[in-house]
Amino acid sequence: MLPSVSVEDFIFDPEMLGRPTWFAGPSWYNWRVILKAMFAEEMSPREVYRFWELADRAPPKHRVREAWLAIGRRAGKDSVASGIAAYLAAMHDFSPYLRAGEVPVVACLAVDRVQSRIVHGYIRGLFEQCELLTPLLKRVTEDTIELTNGVEIVISTNNFRAIRGRTIACAILDEVAYWLSESDTTNSDMEVYHALSPAALTLRPAGALILGISTCYRRSGLLYEKWRNHHGIDDDDVLVIRQPSIVFHDSPGVQKEYESLNTWDPERASAEFLSEWRSDLSDFVPREVVESAVPYGVYELPYVSRFSYSAFCDPSGGSSDSMTLAVAHSENGKAVLDCLREIRAPFSPASAVEELSAVLKSYHLTRVVGDRYAGQWPVEQFAANGIIYEHAEKTKIDLYREMLPLLMRGGCVLLDSPRLVAQLCGLERRTARGGRDSIDHKPGAHDDLANAASGACVMVAGDDRTAVVRRYLLGRAA
Repeated sequence: MLPSVSVEDFIFDPEMLGRPTWFAGPSWYNWRVILKAMFAEEMSPREVYRFWELADRAPPKHRVREAWLAIGRRAGKDSVASGIAAYLAAMHDFSPYLRAGEVPVVACLAVDRVQSRIVHGYIRGLFEQCELLTPLLKRVTEDTIELTNGVEIVISTNNFRAIRGRTIACAILDEVAYWLSESDTTNSDMEVYHALSPAALTLRPAGALILGISTCYRRSGLLYEKWRNHHGIDDDDVLVIRQPSIVFHDSPGVQKEYESLNTWDPERASAEFLSEWRSDLSDFVPREVVESAVPYGVYELPYVSRFSYSAFCDPSGGSSDSMTLAVAHSENGKAVLDCLREIRAPFSPASAVEELSAVLKSYHLTRVVGDRYAGQWPVEQFAANGIIYEHAEKTKIDLYREMLPLLMRGGCVLLDSPRLVAQLCGLERRTARGGRDSIDHKPGAHDDLANAASGACVMVAGDDRTAVVRRYLLGRAA
């Protein structure tokens, strides 16, 4: 059963959402064209022509199942997403497709709950301030809006477990190009998408929609793949739009903001405002390469007397970053990770050092190498626990550079740690203006486990190469 009110009337009619400061005025014309195409509403010849200019394709013949909007900042993406969500929640009758007690859900998904509350807050404002929608409000909490028609509008992080079991009427993937997958490898944008697709299957006949909105970022991930595979193609199920900010918000303020950012970071400015995929960013290592180095179900290996172990520590002050330790040995020409420990903030630094020192002693180690964080503090703390802490000669970037060939040639064996896999896969190779590459985590992410594991593996890989040369020289002398 389709609604009698069109998406155009719902969002742009002054009696509904088309009021000043909401969706009124000529600046919303391009959005109006896109929305009419998304919902397969009748379009004028002028609107069809404009849609061709915006999408490089013909309008879909029926309502799309997925829409991916890679559009610059300050263009109204969150506002439009909230309008679409309110339209689907208020004007669609999902009941013919639901079992008794089944609840249709509009899910606002983002990297964290603060981000996901942006669209959720917009939706709440629409229902609370539009006189025709307010009677639909049944119950409002910090995380949920319940409507009298049985629909729930909820916020959630990009966690596939939060989606499973729900019946999705609409899912908004906010800033999906920037999604992190730090806590678990299965919380990546791809895994969340694959969990969403069957969750929306029940309500597809009633117009269920997966909507991804974001500015552009690097040339990988779900949004990039959707753009690469569907942009400019006459697909009636999937619509992809990629346009710069100025197409939707042609104002001196936006132009000034772009020019200011462009003076010191052209790549970022092009991505944020011109919707250009960043050419200075790339994945450090493919996920399949990292996962091929992980033996399933092996979380830690015990001490074995015939092996010689090395350890690397990434210390922390205990307020924000984790403190991590990795122990490894060389076996059959491979670096084998034996132990990986993470103490998450907040924690007492002294207690953390004491705990990790006990781990080192269980592998008969009296020495650990680590980065130069906090100068002499780690040296003194580990010394108080009978462990010699030595500053690493190689920087974190050097360790990652040497870890990459180990991974690519199958020269290391990791542990079954989803957080380690996620951090290694989340590393970015960034090319600076001078052409020099750096390798680091995404903004807002962490790489404490990746740093410790790379340090330990590179250390024992170097030891193994030395042993091979020594055996070769001894053989020649004999």
